[in-house]
Amino acid sequence: MAPRLAEGAETIAEAMVAAGCRFFAGYPMTPFTEVLEHMARLLPDAGGTCVNAESELEAIGMTWGAAAAGARAATGSVGQGLSLMQESISELCRAQVPLVVLNMSRGQTDYFQSTRGGGHGDYRHPVLAPVDAPEAAELVQYAFHLADQWRNPVLLYGDYYLAHVQESVEVRPLDFGPLPPKDWCVDGSAAGTGNSKLVSPLSRDKARMEGEGGYGAHLAFVAERMSAMAAGITPMVETGFVDDAEFVVVSFGTAARYVRYVVGLLREEGLPIGFVRPITLWPFPSETVAEVAARARTVAVYELNNGQMVEDVRLAVNGRAPVRFIGDLTLDMSGFGISPDYDVERLSERLRTAFDAETRKV
Repeated sequence: MAPRLAEGAETIAEAMVAAGCRFFAGYPMTPFTEVLEHMARLLPDAGGTCVNAESELEAIGMTWGAAAAGARAATGSVGQGLSLMQESISELCRAQVPLVVLNMSRGQTDYFQSTRGGGHGDYRHPVLAPVDAPEAAELVQYAFHLADQWRNPVLLYGDYYLAHVQESVEVRPLDFGPLPPKDWCVDGSAAGTGNSKLVSPLSRDKARMEGEGGYGAHLAFVAERMSAMAAGITPMVETGFVDDAEFVVVSFGTAARYVRYVVGLLREEGLPIGFVRPITLWPFPSETVAEVAARARTVAVYELNNGQMVEDVRLAVNGRAPVRFIGDLTLDMSGFGISPDYDVERLSERLRTAFDAETRKV
């Protein structure tokens, strides 16, 4: 497909279809609604199915069934809708069901929800945060690859800007390498053979639920698999002007797009400022943040909330430099996150003031 102008929601939908997604279910809530609408338009021609579910609970339940049967499947919502899906997401992780989940967030960013979740028990899932539509076209497809590689849900984090901004994009199928066979899926082929499969958050063994193959052993296996994912997935990160930066700003997603541009402008003024943009929010690029912090005077965190990612930054920095939160709430009445801070002059002044304040302390 040749490059063309397209909104992020359409780009994400096309990338999911290009990745082989053939089942999608969701409940409409803007800015997730637009992705759902495009999937409803695209999937029938690709031989797939899109369902406008009655609620987020029905959406993730339908998607669980499709994914457990072996289909590449996806669902999603805004943060409020994903709150209803948290129980299922936690159990999908323990059941080893590969699934892609979209969080097209509103207002305050949902970093805690996306990286920590609100479900029960021990579970983690990879989180990818694209900065724009072209990157989303790649990361959506990578999300399906990670989901199948690790047999685990993967979350793609977006927002109103990613969904609605038009950009030049080219969506084409990407090959991330071989994947293990889906010989675990419950597709009916083993019925009556005595070797039917089990996809359950309680056990991997249909015949035994106690003793060696019981629930405790299964939870221990889940913990080992989380550790393997954390070690086996290489964190993705973008950095700029960090070699000699005294003041480094860490930001992700749309906020980082503005930070990246403003840092470039302040560099032209001669200020020794740099930026770090985590692309994988889990696993977090802690080593990169730590290396940058070791050379900087101050690490600042800019996000649209009262301070969420700042906790992971502090853990990564581990005392190498002071960590300052310079973010703020989104105050627009729409609730979609159209922040006053998303203005070049306003954000430039915010970073310049924060830099000057830290400089005066020395």
